[in-house]
Amino acid sequence: MVVAVSAAGGTITALAGTVLLRLTLTGTYTRYVRAGMGLWLGVAGVLLVVLGATTLVRALRYARTIDPHGHGGGPAVGWLLLAPIAALLLVAPPTLGSYGVDRGAAVDIRAGADGLEPLAAGDGPVAMSLLEFGQRAFDRDGASFDGAAVQLTGFVAGGAGEGFRLARYQIACCAADAAPVVVRVVGIEGDPPPRDSWVTVTGSHRPGDTEVPELAATSVVEVPQPDDPYE
Repeated sequence: MVVAVSAAGGTITALAGTVLLRLTLTGTYTRYVRAGMGLWLGVAGVLLVVLGATTLVRALRYARTIDPHGHGGGPAVGWLLLAPIAALLLVAPPTLGSYGVDRGAAVDIRAGADGLEPLAAGDGPVAMSLLEFGQRAFDRDGASFDGAAVQLTGFVAGGAGEGFRLARYQIACCAADAAPVVVRVVGIEGDPPPRDSWVTVTGSHRPGDTEVPELAATSVVEVPQPDDPYE
């Protein structure tokens, strides 16, 4: 029984390390943690694979030593733990989407929104995060925009009256602490883009007494999901 438990533990550990390596090498890990943690996940994956393989080899050698005829063993239910790990090897869960926007605490975009410097005039729209857009929108009713066009990238979180909601998650370390930042996009013509599709919106801030900052769009372009979907 001890041999079976050791073999199962070694196999599970090695597969867990393999999952980490797969997520790291394919870049899929950015769906769950910050992009800067990739190196450490890779190191952890290698260590888990080595540890699991070592445990498995020792368990098999010990089994041959104490029972050369292959008798004995333990309950097979422990091997069921392999099922979720094997599933992760085949199918990686998607990044957080619109389903979580209204189900968790939102980022307080008013924090740090006082006395922001005006945007510098340029040849094109200023690309910024949704968090910065929200902070500027609540800083003296958007005075720091100074009429400049801006460009935001996020996913569609559903319709909102005359337009749609654009959202993106802020994370401190991983998806478990993700909190959404939401901007209302107005002034579009026709139907809004599909829910959960990623878009880049160009436009200007529309002042108003609203809880959600508004962007008056001049263009909405569907784009692939960024390599790092979080802000």
